[in-house]
Amino acid sequence: MERNVATEQATVPLVPRELFFGNPERVQGRISPDGKQLSFLAPHNGVLNVWIQSINGDDARPLTDDHGRGIHLHHWAYDNQHILYRQDRNGDENWHVYACNLDTGEVRDLTPMENIQAAIASLDPAFPDKILVQFNNRDPQLMDVYRVSLSTGEMTLVTENPGGIVGWIPDHEFRLRAAYAASPDGGFDLLARVNESDEFATLVHWGPEDDGHPYGFTPSGGGIYVGDSRGADTIRLKVIDIPSADEHLIAEDTNTDIDDVLIHPSQHNVEAVAFHYDRKRWQPIDDGVRDDLTRLAETLDGDIDIVSRDLDDRNWLIACVRDREPVSYYHHRRGTGTSLLFSTKPELQKYTMAPMEFVEITARDGLTLPSYLTIPAASAGTNLPMVLNVHGGPWHRDTWTFHGEVQWLANRGYAVLQVNFRGSTGFGKSFLHAGDREWGRKMQHDLTDSVTWAIDQGIADPERVAIFGGSYGGYAALAGAAFTPDLYRCAVAMVGPSSILTWMAAIPPYWKPLIKLFHTRVGNPDAEAEMLKERSPLFSVDQIRIPMLIGQGANDPRVRREESEQIVAALKSKGHEVEYALYEDEGHGLYRPENRLDFYARAERFLARHLGGRCEE
Repeated sequence: MERNVATEQATVPLVPRELFFGNPERVQGRISPDGKQLSFLAPHNGVLNVWIQSINGDDARPLTDDHGRGIHLHHWAYDNQHILYRQDRNGDENWHVYACNLDTGEVRDLTPMENIQAAIASLDPAFPDKILVQFNNRDPQLMDVYRVSLSTGEMTLVTENPGGIVGWIPDHEFRLRAAYAASPDGGFDLLARVNESDEFATLVHWGPEDDGHPYGFTPSGGGIYVGDSRGADTIRLKVIDIPSADEHLIAEDTNTDIDDVLIHPSQHNVEAVAFHYDRKRWQPIDDGVRDDLTRLAETLDGDIDIVSRDLDDRNWLIACVRDREPVSYYHHRRGTGTSLLFSTKPELQKYTMAPMEFVEITARDGLTLPSYLTIPAASAGTNLPMVLNVHGGPWHRDTWTFHGEVQWLANRGYAVLQVNFRGSTGFGKSFLHAGDREWGRKMQHDLTDSVTWAIDQGIADPERVAIFGGSYGGYAALAGAAFTPDLYRCAVAMVGPSSILTWMAAIPPYWKPLIKLFHTRVGNPDAEAEMLKERSPLFSVDQIRIPMLIGQGANDPRVRREESEQIVAALKSKGHEVEYALYEDEGHGLYRPENRLDFYARAERFLARHLGGRCEE
């Protein structure tokens, strides 16, 4: 018997979609290196731009004047005079690095070449007028490093990429003494050298069965902080000496990988390490921050992200994450107190949101799947229409947080299940590599088993379950419709690969150094074409029997529009019900609020039609 969602939810006001998917009021706060100013992103003429104000003042003013998809990530330069950010064109991911002068408002493109992908490689307080940038102007597959002057824009080549290097790690004197490189076996090498004039030598090799990542140099410059799973299942934090390769363990958790590392901004010592299994928890390393972390956890009643600090480490900017309200930013003055700066979407705090519950689900082969279940507020929590919300990546994970998409679905009357299926990151290398070469098989079985669990628990109505996701989650939604067509009533897929073969053949050139990793974790199209074809929803269109909503950014370089259009064409040729939304000015995701609002309005109508949830007119 179907529950009447509209009746059950009548006591919970319908939250306008615009509050979930429109621009935030303010977001991404940052403290200037001298601790005197605060920057953040906020709408200016309807588009996200950088704003600045004095740290405790009410003198906020827009600094940039972007009219396109907005600015979505920004940094302070150490000269306290420039804000740095990246920008592309309509989602093509040909990123340029820009510097905006606080006094004049002048914006300078620091990487004014065509058809490149640029990024900030490093900033250092000892060189406030300089930054290191990397871009692929010489070879589209390789990132070379340049030193750029913020005051003049002058650019000097530091080093050319010899091949395979996917990340550079400068020391505290701005010397490129370490690098992170893809290795021929599908793993990675940490390369290091004592002097910049020396040849690189392999300090650590992670084979395809292991995982690791450098975090930067120690205060003396004689060692590197490294996340490392060798000799353990989870990624632990170590110090590894150069050149002896002697190791010292700093912190570990046997259930989960390192989630975050807090390193002093000018002294470069590790102060704390965070781990995140069900929730984010900090482990102090330096006693100097122990009281701060304890007091923040007790005072703010949420998970703590330390998102920005001044160079003296006296002023912290805290993002407090909770499940039932948007992220709030606080100014923590060490030894003095903590005060609220702003909430990202304060209007949402006027409405009732649904709690996110951590649950562990057992897959058919016994693997434990750390997951999150959200039941609509004021609901009895039984026999509900349910949306399986699948994260992207797939080398990513779901976390305990305020998730706008999840809260929107719950407000419309749906139970929402988020599953960290095998292949998700954060839960150790065994869990990660259990997903190797399992697209469309065991990774998909985990999703199937989780839906079955929700049905068996009496949470989900077996006749009213949808699968919904973007990127890898979009692939999973297509795969769910194709490979388990009787499990779902409908599916929503955004920028999802429909054919692993055509998707992998068209990956952008700057991913090519990682191709062996793709072959190891997904499959090799040259040697395993039939296997990958079997796991591609495009070739099982005949099995799809449910309505589909498919969204796509026209300029997406990761999952090209052909991935969506070929399966839409195939479905239409078979007479299947499919709605297709193409956004001409977007890439891998919807950044313009008008496009987000359009797509989620379509999705809301689509789900209401097939699952019976509520819908805003």
